Amino acid sequence: MDRLWSPWRMEYIETARDDGEDGTGVACVFCTLLQPGAGDNRVLIRTDAAFVALAKYPYNPGHLLVLPTRHVGDLAEITPDEGSEIQGLLQRCVAVLRDVAEPQGFNLGLNLGRVAGAGIPEHLHWHVVPRWGGDTNFMPVIGDTRVLPELLDETYRKLAPHFA
Repeated sequence: MDRLWSPWRMEYIETARDDGEDGTGVACVFCTLLQPGAGDNRVLIRTDAAFVALAKYPYNPGHLLVLPTRHVGDLAEITPDEGSEIQGLLQRCVAVLRDVAEPQGFNLGLNLGRVAGAGIPEHLHWHVVPRWGGDTNFMPVIGDTRVLPELLDETYRKLAPHFA
């Protein structure tokens, strides 16, 4: 059997453990993005109740996250104002990505709870993933490795002016 190495995943595995279960007391990676200078190459827009950031480990170029600014992990705790701003930002993300990247479709979703796939369940985050025909190949299925044709800094450079 051939092995395809994806050493970047170890950083993901280690940072995804900040749910307090391991006793490290590590700060929430999403809340950290809102600290001055921390999210300069990831946060595209911030409103009073929500923000949009580039996914650090994207499935495709332009993979965005829409999050409440408040640290909250239970959908039932989202206020009407937060819900409204999150929905507005989801719509804006789709519109910007349609304009800039011209995808043929989108996956939008929220993984609620670790067993449902939430890597960081203590801070809600909706995924906006642009999709193109043929954007999936054997690499993720066979090799547990994603091949991305664009660096995060380049994606940020393309999208940031559209959120200004």
